[in-house]
Amino acid sequence: MTIVDVRPAEEHERDAVRRLIELYAYDFSEFNGTEIGDDGRYGYRYFDAYWTEPERHPFLFRVNGHLAGFALVRAGDPHDMAEFFVMRKYRRSGVGIDAAHTVFARFPGAWQTRQQFANAGAPPFWRRAIPVPFDESNNEEGPVQRFVMP
Repeated sequence: MTIVDVRPAEEHERDAVRRLIELYAYDFSEFNGTEIGDDGRYGYRYFDAYWTEPERHPFLFRVNGHLAGFALVRAGDPHDMAEFFVMRKYRRSGVGIDAAHTVFARFPGAWQTRQQFANAGAPPFWRRAIPVPFDESNNEEGPVQRFVMP
């Protein structure tokens, strides 16, 4: 039985989130063409803000006690799933959907999820993961789903 645990990332877990973001950025470079820096890292421009700005919320996912991914949420109107990552070994197993449901439930109200056109697997995932009726449109980068969590 797979147990997905989703919790806010604490200060002492900051380095774990940073390392997972590197894996995420590596995977995502296939779609956006980002080059790795001379220091061997992709980096994430808003990383420190998730520990200093009250509207930004980092989460870690664990499966049976093992790190499995993260979410970065910007709370507001609407709440925004800024980044969402599930490690490859846990994909297509329900981990992502369970994690998304848990994160959405923490922030009642209006939400949006956004994807890039080049990431063809993302829109079908979000269409399955959003647990309530939603509207979908496209912006210049790709699909956007908008919905309200009770």
